[in-house]
Amino acid sequence: MGTLTFEQPVPLERLRHWAPMPVLMAGTFMIVLDFFVVNVALPAMQAELHASPSAIEWVVAGYGLTFATCLITGGRVGDQIGRRRAFSIGLLLFTLASVACALAPCPEVLIAARLVQGLAGALLSPNVLAIVGVIYRGHDRVQAITVYGMVMGVAAAGAQLLGGLLIHANLGGLGWRTIFLVNVPVGLAALLFAPRLVPESRAPSAHGLDVPGTLLLTTALSAVLLPLVEGRQHGWPVWSWLSLAAAPVVLGVFVGYQQWLSRRGGAPLLDLALFKERAFNSGLLTQLTFWCGQASFFLVLALYLQHGRGLDPLQAGLVFTILAAAYMATSLRAPKLTLRYGRGLIGVGALILAAGHGLLFAGAGLVGSTESIVLLAAGLLLVGGGMGLCITPLVSTVLSHIDPLRAGAVSGMLSTMQQLGNALGVAVTGVLFFGAVAEGYTVAFEISVAQLGALLVIVAALSRLLPAQHG
Repeated sequence: MGTLTFEQPVPLERLRHWAPMPVLMAGTFMIVLDFFVVNVALPAMQAELHASPSAIEWVVAGYGLTFATCLITGGRVGDQIGRRRAFSIGLLLFTLASVACALAPCPEVLIAARLVQGLAGALLSPNVLAIVGVIYRGHDRVQAITVYGMVMGVAAAGAQLLGGLLIHANLGGLGWRTIFLVNVPVGLAALLFAPRLVPESRAPSAHGLDVPGTLLLTTALSAVLLPLVEGRQHGWPVWSWLSLAAAPVVLGVFVGYQQWLSRRGGAPLLDLALFKERAFNSGLLTQLTFWCGQASFFLVLALYLQHGRGLDPLQAGLVFTILAAAYMATSLRAPKLTLRYGRGLIGVGALILAAGHGLLFAGAGLVGSTESIVLLAAGLLLVGGGMGLCITPLVSTVLSHIDPLRAGAVSGMLSTMQQLGNALGVAVTGVLFFGAVAEGYTVAFEISVAQLGALLVIVAALSRLLPAQHG
């Protein structure tokens, strides 16, 4: 894929043509940044707000939960009321929720604001891609999507370092609260320019909103997350087991409702016809499994570096840059490698990731502060490199075997699985990590990376179920 270039001098019409991109990318940057930037701030949040381990998990998992369950609905809202309008509403809601996060006096308010941030992200994210698809065609669309991917990569890779810098600077004595306040000028600027630079568009025949389906899916997922996050802390009471038992029942009701709505000619949340496609089924399962190990890894690594190794947020953010550099290096090569190796690249990437976790397991066991941090570098390089070989190739491999007319629906479901995997992964790995933390953060981290490494071996095996490369 190429990079965005202009003729010299730049024609005015070309400037106008590309003027929407900075506005759209500002929104994209915020929602990706805010998922990852909290990692290095979690220990400071926990100390200042006197938050429990489960509350810290909800700060991460809650964002992913509402993002995942409302993502498809967010796209349909844009189709109905106008994509720019939906994008702007998402921006406003995200900015206000960021202020609420920054002002949170207790963990409960912070968690509630993070849930709203996830909801706003679900309204904003699908409409960015929809607007790009409407405005740009041909090579321009390829360039726009390339910029979109680069912005997401930079936001994800640089979030921990930015968070560390902001907390270290301690502007106005606000500490970790500044990681949310930085969204305010960005959000307000994007809101100001959106009606001036971004054209409005609607779908010619928009799907209706499946509100009951969205509520059923959210209930089913909450029934899983709630006991996994809260159960251990409360000694696994009866309600936690009843909640877990109820989850598949509610999920079954959700599937039945989707089938009923489809037979009636309605617009179910899930396009059930997609499940007849091998590429879709295998891709969805691989995507979910892969992302169960990503946000959870960032969470336990941040806690281990600060609580287990005594690093401050800035030092922890600098350690994360090792991973980020490797990710950027391999992700830039990944598109060409995918064309050559197809699904095989995903399997190799997953195994490289697993090997990285293995090296982190070995490095964490070496007691000695400074030397042990240096010994983590090799593992972090493999983790970052493996991520870069998996993330984009997984999506592009699935989409290359799907009817182009269904590409939008498939992309939406893959994004949903990404956020759902993040939420579920934090809950499951959190049970292991916080359950073992009484024995020390090093032991808890070792157990976590061992589990995550095993999960990635499963991802490598699942990648073999994806369709082989054409030709």
